[in-house]
Amino acid sequence: MARRRTRINSKIEQLPPEVKQQVDDMISDMSNSYQYISDWLKEQGYEISRGAVGRYAIRMNEAAQRVAESLEKTKLILDKLERNPNLDPAKAAHALMTDGLMQRISTADSEIFEMSLDKAGRLLASFRHVDVAEKKLSFEMRTKIDLAFEQLESQSMNVIKQDPTLSAQLLDLLTKAKEMIADE
Repeated sequence: MARRRTRINSKIEQLPPEVKQQVDDMISDMSNSYQYISDWLKEQGYEISRGAVGRYAIRMNEAAQRVAESLEKTKLILDKLERNPNLDPAKAAHALMTDGLMQRISTADSEIFEMSLDKAGRLLASFRHVDVAEKKLSFEMRTKIDLAFEQLESQSMNVIKQDPTLSAQLLDLLTKAKEMIADE
């Protein structure tokens, strides 16, 4: 049976919100040592060691770093989507989720081995489902484009049948346009 990872509930996290906020502010101010913060907490009536303050600060900084990295990746993707309107936002979101999952797997240590086979299978199936849906949508779009161009070609040819030169030029133009759209 896999050991369930419990959430860390430090003494600092149990402090009243206003005291915890002051501790967070003191940790953010790099001029305060962990000993200074521990001493301040003792003056406030809370017996919390320098080591506990240090461990809390490390967790707080790691969480802040993860949030900053996620925000930076999201900003890069949004900037790229803004510069290139032909990019699919669903693909970008899928790439972001895949990156997050891979990062989680790479830093999970034994936690990944404790994941149930059922949960791992559901995760893999959901990613596969997105890939299949993406390919199906692409195929459907290509089919609709082909049908629309065939109808446009047929209607145009009926209108300009009287001029064979114009007919050949239009057919060539439609073929090039169809290839350009299909390449995207």
